[in-house]
Amino acid sequence: MDKNAMFVIDERVKRTIKNLEKNNMNGYYVQTEEEALKKIEELISEGDTVSVGGSMTLFEIGVIDLLRNGKYNFLDRYKDGLSLAEIKEVFRKSFYADAYFTSSNAITENGEIYNVDGNGNRVAAMLYGPDKVIIVVGRNKIVKDLDQAILRVEETAAPANNVRLNKNNPCTKTGHCMDCKSEQRICNEYTVIKRQGNKDRIHVIIIDNELGY
Repeated sequence: MDKNAMFVIDERVKRTIKNLEKNNMNGYYVQTEEEALKKIEELISEGDTVSVGGSMTLFEIGVIDLLRNGKYNFLDRYKDGLSLAEIKEVFRKSFYADAYFTSSNAITENGEIYNVDGNGNRVAAMLYGPDKVIIVVGRNKIVKDLDQAILRVEETAAPANNVRLNKNNPCTKTGHCMDCKSEQRICNEYTVIKRQGNKDRIHVIIIDNELGY
């Protein structure tokens, strides 16, 4: 990338991390996926009970493989052969995890975390339960403010995830949100984390790459 464009991105990330810290959350900026995995290993301990929310980013950078390496008690929602009832039980047990991993639909430069969920298990765990929440995002998830966060979900995250999940919703035809009333709608729970009460609970790792939706 052109160094001048990179300067603009770097300053945007710095502002975001500064404001996350003002909002009592921890922010980290790493250059590579390998650095992100190293930071994750610093944030958790062997034997920890860990769980994850639905996220393409976690697969893309190798977090799922890391958590499956035998060092951790991984509540693996993606394990082959799980029934719907067993997956639901994993979601419930995740509230007792030492660390919960997820990505985010958007992080604002004001240090706010914005998400839209289908059934709420991901955002619920982000809000309350696990001792530590580790959010991993590419720099493409950073937006100016909450208005831009909403727009990002409507024009990028929602249609892309609907296509990925093979949902027969209007956005898979138009490429943008239609605020549908479909029975298959996956945009149901909307949350904003503006501040965290416990500074050691939420950690946001920003990777210098475009990842996820």
